[in-house]
Amino acid sequence: MSIYIMLSALTDEGRKTIKTNPERIKEVNKEIEKMGAKVLTQYVVLGKYDFINIIEAPDNEIIAKVSIELGSRGTVQIVTLSAIPIFEFVEKMEAPRGVGTDAHSSIPDEYEEKMY
Repeated sequence: MSIYIMLSALTDEGRKTIKTNPERIKEVNKEIEKMGAKVLTQYVVLGKYDFINIIEAPDNEIIAKVSIELGSRGTVQIVTLSAIPIFEFVEKMEAPRGVGTDAHSSIPDEYEEKMY
């Protein structure tokens, strides 16, 4: 599975929804799972974005579907980024030229607790 960072900014309508029904956030997480992805963790942040979501999805097509579906509702604007765990990046950088490693290797135990 691939990891994605979803930056979410609520619209006026989205802010009204969250104010009257904060549990809506959990409902949307369940909807995301039904679309084939999984929210691993979420943060409310201050600044340009209202939420940072760490999402796991099998491929770019599924995360694109999630982004389009959520964005089409008019309650949130989304920027989605593909994320490469550092250990995978280091493996690729250290591998001899032309030799690849499994792009989706399992997460080493030392990272598992820190990532989620």
